[in-house]
Amino acid sequence: MIWSTALQLAVRALWRNKVRALLTALGVIVGVAAVITMLAVGAGAQQRIARQLENLGSNNLTLRTGSVTRGGVRTGAGSSTSLTTGDAAAIAALPGVLAVSPSVRTGAQARYRGSNWGTVVEGVTPDYLKVRNWALAAGEFFTDRQVAAAVDVCVLGRTVVRELFGLVNPVGEIIVLKGLACRVIGVLAEKGASNWGTDQDDVILAPLTTVQRKFMGITHVDRIEVQAATKAAAATAYREIRRLLRERHRLTEQQGDDFRLYNRAELASSAEESASVFAWLLGSIASVSLLVGGIGIMNIMLVSVTERTREIGIRMALGARRRDILWQFLLEALVLSGVGGVVGVLLGVFAALALAHFSEFEIHIAPWSVVLAFSFAAMIGIFFGLHPARKASRLQPIEALRYE
Repeated sequence: MIWSTALQLAVRALWRNKVRALLTALGVIVGVAAVITMLAVGAGAQQRIARQLENLGSNNLTLRTGSVTRGGVRTGAGSSTSLTTGDAAAIAALPGVLAVSPSVRTGAQARYRGSNWGTVVEGVTPDYLKVRNWALAAGEFFTDRQVAAAVDVCVLGRTVVRELFGLVNPVGEIIVLKGLACRVIGVLAEKGASNWGTDQDDVILAPLTTVQRKFMGITHVDRIEVQAATKAAAATAYREIRRLLRERHRLTEQQGDDFRLYNRAELASSAEESASVFAWLLGSIASVSLLVGGIGIMNIMLVSVTERTREIGIRMALGARRRDILWQFLLEALVLSGVGGVVGVLLGVFAALALAHFSEFEIHIAPWSVVLAFSFAAMIGIFFGLHPARKASRLQPIEALRYE
């Protein structure tokens, strides 16, 4: 059998029933478009979650103060004063740890000339930017020497800059925090909202010792951020940090931890897995319409076999082999699913881009999703077109010629 001739026959047979062929292919078109659009939405959600986790630091561990018991009463998380800068230095010496940043936090009313803004002041060390994967938009960050000397300098988040300075460059200006005049030496790059909806840019960073001594009058720290080299190193560091702190705090086996340790790598893995399941769930739901389209192809091809029974008998009487008849009808199903797949791909890409333009959904059209949807459409054509084609090829020539 000459394939080009068989393809021409298939196209002519479909062209004779244009409306029916179009309605049959419509199921495949809608199915392919739905699969591409839904996978694009799912992939966009995955990318958004990945960026948020990257902002937080997916290889990070967070160490917070625990609770204390006074007179049989547990005071709750954050009430302990056991964490110190010495703990942070000991953690930094552990293998697999890239950076460590102890910090304290307090609220303050920032004032600049006639403007004021209530915000959070966080005392940190120079490694804070590395641990949080945060960049500077302008100016510079304070140094270890400035932290040791408790210098009155600060770095502002974007929200604080907007509320206090408007369009004025704040670098070099003086703001007042709790009666203390602080010189602004830098501005943080915009970070956006956290996973919990808080504004990460509404913050003022100052040297750890400045906030401890001049704002809060304490010597302990509230939190220690730890950055590990990899997710595997983060899991190892988790165990080593817990062991180290229990030794440093002289805790017995009967005593519980006086600190809270959180592994963000586990959070990142769980979030990424949930996003992946969400993406495939959307794609699976959309693929149901492809199956419906395939059933439509099978039904129409069965009708076509019934209508063209005499034609099949004539072709067999003139020497056509069973496989020629099989391939003729199978090619018709493939043409329907192939054309439907191409149109569906174009419609799906357009729908995804339109959804990104007119809504807040983040869209990412991966090439593999387009190939997957089109391949699925082709397989649908083969699978659901095979039964009608086999039925046509098994007709007996005499019975086919007698068919009315």
